[in-house]
Amino acid sequence: MKLLLSLSRGIDGLNYRIGRVTLWFVLLAVLISSANAIIRKTLNISSNAYLEIQWYLFAGIFLLCAGYVLLHNEHVRIDVVANRFSKRTQTIIDIVGLLFFLLPMALLIIYLSWPLFERAYVSGEMSQNAGGLVRWPAYLLMPVGFSLLVLQGISELIKRVAFLMGLADDPTRWRKAKSAELELAEAIRKADPGRTA
Repeated sequence: MKLLLSLSRGIDGLNYRIGRVTLWFVLLAVLISSANAIIRKTLNISSNAYLEIQWYLFAGIFLLCAGYVLLHNEHVRIDVVANRFSKRTQTIIDIVGLLFFLLPMALLIIYLSWPLFERAYVSGEMSQNAGGLVRWPAYLLMPVGFSLLVLQGISELIKRVAFLMGLADDPTRWRKAKSAELELAEAIRKADPGRTA
């Protein structure tokens, strides 16, 4: 199990670093969008490449950060129901979700998206828009992003099994901080103790 836990730490580190680098895509997309808008309005010059690179960056943000988000345990969950269970039951629910939903879905998407990338790369597929970009980098984001998600899913599975065996701490340690919504609800409740919501 020690070997698997060190593999898990390696996967966590990989997704953490990729996620931190990918966060800069947001700034890059904003700068390109702003420059494109300013040039279009002031000089009446534009190119479809500027628009397409923005959606390539947005696709990169969402796909390459999927593993990073799972690492931080911030994917959409049904916490209202799950929080009623013990930590052990929550961990078992997570394992079932990882094994029967997340991993099969992500593997299927990798399997189906890889041929699209290969076809676009071999054919040199270009955007149909005048001045558009080559398409294969956008197609490559899908299998790469979901591969990172699969790796993180395996890491989360290892951590949860280790937790059930008593060999690791709480695998949801990233969720220790209160969300902004919870802090706001508590502040409202303190300001008006008679209020129920």
